[in-house]
Amino acid sequence: MPLLANPVADFSEDTWWIWLIKAVFILVFLLVSVLMALWVERRVLGRMQTRLGPNVHGPLGLYQSIGDALKLVLKEDFWLKGADKLIYVLAPMIAAFTSFMVYAVLPFGPNVSMFGIDTPLQLTDMSVAVLYILAVTSFGIYGIVLGGWASNSTYPLLGSVRSTAQMISYELSMGLSLVSVFIVSGSMSTSRIVDAQTQLWWFISLFPAFVVYLISMVGEVNRLPFDLPEAEGELVAGHMVEYSSMKFAWFFLAEYINMFNVSGVAVTLFLGGWRAPWPISAIGDGMFNEGWWPMLWFITKVWLVMFLMIWTRGTLLRFRYDQFMRLGWKVLIPVALAWVVMVAAVQGVRQFAAVDLTTMLLWIAGVFIAIMAILLLWPAKKEPPAPSAEPAEFDAFAGGFPVPPMPGQELPPSPRRRRREAAMAMNAQEATDE
Repeated sequence: MPLLANPVADFSEDTWWIWLIKAVFILVFLLVSVLMALWVERRVLGRMQTRLGPNVHGPLGLYQSIGDALKLVLKEDFWLKGADKLIYVLAPMIAAFTSFMVYAVLPFGPNVSMFGIDTPLQLTDMSVAVLYILAVTSFGIYGIVLGGWASNSTYPLLGSVRSTAQMISYELSMGLSLVSVFIVSGSMSTSRIVDAQTQLWWFISLFPAFVVYLISMVGEVNRLPFDLPEAEGELVAGHMVEYSSMKFAWFFLAEYINMFNVSGVAVTLFLGGWRAPWPISAIGDGMFNEGWWPMLWFITKVWLVMFLMIWTRGTLLRFRYDQFMRLGWKVLIPVALAWVVMVAAVQGVRQFAAVDLTTMLLWIAGVFIAIMAILLLWPAKKEPPAPSAEPAEFDAFAGGFPVPPMPGQELPPSPRRRRREAAMAMNAQEATDE
């Protein structure tokens, strides 16, 4: 099968109003999903942290998200005197516009009858649909970096530079993790990739790539523990500091829609797409993989991946920036690259030797487990203990301003402490003399 095989989805019967219905549905689906995600995240985090979360406005606090959205829209919209006015307004629009474009190529289900027209539950598809997704998400970086630069302020610029470096770094590992899916599926079309997972979902046979993608997607959308561009204690919300009202809401909306984007890509490429999980898929000779049922499975899987990101936010602490970049460049990228080479070798052996895929995967898993066991059981080299050195005297004002001591350095005792110790010694001496 050629790598750029044509899509499985057939759009030959689609008309302009069918396209319009699908486009409006995607727009409404994403907007409603963001409102629901705000409520779900606050409720879930509240339960994880033994709090109630929103529970006053509406049943179970459901109206709280609507109030938050209206508050953003109705807040005072200020403008910066030194900002580049055009780019200052254009940046949040770029971020929001690109975030809406990913779901255009993600299939919600197979062909259905819509007003008498047989059409797939997908707006469009192409032979390079996944490359289109990567291109659109890369273009969204411009909205962030231009927003920080156009604000003409220090902290937004630092936040945008951080975010750019972070997103570029983790897009590399994300792209490499997707290459193995292209190889085993024989296509970059999203509908054909879903069709290739009829018997086996790729997260099982490509588990290392799936793990790399999960970590990379959290870094890509700036979520804890990787929310370094918006670290409140360091950058005060990063590139969005100088934005308010609707312009801030565009950035905020793009961030949450991007969470649904990476979740939808994970479902489509690794979790079988719209296909029902086993044993539901075996009921009634696959009746739950036909009609409108697949849309339910797709949305459910997307929300499960969303819950995973909410769970990590309520569980893990923020990384340091150097740790975060080291993880991306020295761990994720080499692991993803090595896995791509292994998958390519397996596919080559299968084509020439006609070896069963399951047998080959079992052999690879056995070798991987053996290597890990050897590394874990290998005795560590004992190094002689380092000689203890006297802590060097530390001058906090050597650079012209006070800085904290480094490990192994100690601050000299303060003059007040010296006077207090001298007074205590004098009192003790007088008491002894008496």
